[in-house]
Amino acid sequence: MTNTELVEATIDFVKETLLDAEAGHDWFHTQRVFKNALLISKDEKVDVLVVSLGALLHDIADSKFHKGDETVGPRMAREFLGSLEIEKKTIEQVCYIIEHISFKNTIGKKKNTRHPLELQVVQDADRLDALGAIGIARAFHYGGFKNRKLYDPDIPPDLNMTKSTYKKSESPTINHFYEKLLLLKDKMNTVTGKRIASQRHDFLLNFLEQFYAEWNGDR
Repeated sequence: MTNTELVEATIDFVKETLLDAEAGHDWFHTQRVFKNALLISKDEKVDVLVVSLGALLHDIADSKFHKGDETVGPRMAREFLGSLEIEKKTIEQVCYIIEHISFKNTIGKKKNTRHPLELQVVQDADRLDALGAIGIARAFHYGGFKNRKLYDPDIPPDLNMTKSTYKKSESPTINHFYEKLLLLKDKMNTVTGKRIASQRHDFLLNFLEQFYAEWNGDR
């Protein structure tokens, strides 16, 4: 199979697998991450096939929808890719991306600049989809999916979360802005990712200003 055929086969697999997924982690999220990753790749010396497959498969089985089991996604990806004509090295590179892309795995750790550039590109692409207008929409959709409060002034954000407390958190959606979304800009890896993240970060700040004003009846 050509690289194009491999990518097309992977797209078909992801579309089918995520057919009934929660809207913040469905095929359309994956598609946006895929497009972001290709955009960022234009300015980076990466293996575009690894980036493409990593972006397409990064949320094939998000652990939050599998009782916290972080092994399901890599296992599904490895089984699928193993059914195609793909080098073992490429499969391992893609699975490495899936295993290390998550924000929760960076909590309490310094940025690891030794990670492969392919991971850094896909990680940036995924984080961009958690920022800006789409990021806001996804945050509140997932909050509704989990029946969480929009905001509660009596429940402050936890700014000292561990990976464990982050995974168990049931705090209001507005808290998620401070516990994750507003932290992403400074965690970006690539020049392109940082540039786009900066603009989307400002959009989050403007939204929060408007949200609090409306909540408090100031406007």
